[in-house]
Amino acid sequence: MSTAKELRELDDVKLTAKLDESRKELFSLRFKHATAQLENTRELGAVKKTIARILTIQQERQGA
Repeated sequence: MSTAKELRELDDVKLTAKLDESRKELFSLRFKHATAQLENTRELGAVKKTIARILTIQQERQGA
């Protein structure tokens, strides 16, 4: 899980790459959850929060 401080230190290209990676991870976790292979369901929420943090940082940078 990435903190907002760590994410803010990334440049735009790396931040976009991290967003793509997180979305792929979320898809994978959802698939595992649907097939009852996911043991720790808290991972879903953590990845969703990371995606939300990245999107928030991108919105802040567009506004600046």
